[in-house]
Amino acid sequence: MKEAFRLAFYGKGGIGKTTVCCNVSAMLASRGYRVLHIGCDPKADSTRLLTAQRIPNVLEQMARLGGDIKISDILFPGKQDGLFCIEAGGPKAGTGCAGAGISAMNELLHELDLFEMGWDVILYDVLGDVVCGGFSVPMKGEYVDKVFVISSSEYMSVYAANNILQAVDLFSYHDSCLFGGIIWNHCQTDWDRELADSFSQLTRAEVIAYIDEWQELQRYDYAKKLIVQEQKPEKLWNQFSDLTDRILQRQQMTDQQKRIAPCSMVQLEEWREAISRWNGK
Repeated sequence: MKEAFRLAFYGKGGIGKTTVCCNVSAMLASRGYRVLHIGCDPKADSTRLLTAQRIPNVLEQMARLGGDIKISDILFPGKQDGLFCIEAGGPKAGTGCAGAGISAMNELLHELDLFEMGWDVILYDVLGDVVCGGFSVPMKGEYVDKVFVISSSEYMSVYAANNILQAVDLFSYHDSCLFGGIIWNHCQTDWDRELADSFSQLTRAEVIAYIDEWQELQRYDYAKKLIVQEQKPEKLWNQFSDLTDRILQRQQMTDQQKRIAPCSMVQLEEWREAISRWNGK
């Protein structure tokens, strides 16, 4: 059986990570790939754009059904042909460890042989930062081939991106690198791109896509629509089509790519100070 290309997307909450992930999954499915999209957020909202209605999450179903759980209880078709969705779920706010939910979900998926269903692409959409070991589970080599980091020009987003890069480097093997690329979202001006390039040079982490600030994308988000359903405006569709191409190219790359070099806290603060003195391009 062919092996799936396994991806994980990480980034600070609130910067459009899930919107990007959902549209990439839909774009892949529209090209004929068989895609499994796994949401790893205790809010269980990663698949909201991909399914006709909210789907039960794994932890809910485990609590309701106990040991008598079937694939059909947790795997649901998306709006795009060839796209299927799972939500890990998690405890209510303030009541437990969300990372533990991801670990429990992965154990169940292995027990059900769900990863052996002929997927072309398996995509994890993971909550925010990775200070919790549970959220790092998809990043570990046995689960993913490449990790993509989504950031914006907001400093705390960059701060989180650097933390994620540290974890990516930690879990990379000596002869390979899990890093797939940085996706820089909400690019409104040349300054955003210059800042992205500066951070990329600092960390030796390539930016593979710059996503513009799109009012249309926000409208699609509220309307629960996907770019592949609308295919307009053309430049927006092309940006996500090009991003999908770049992601797929990472599958063909050899493992001998250069290792990234995440910053120490001191280096990142020095970089921030330098950026603060830019002349407002």
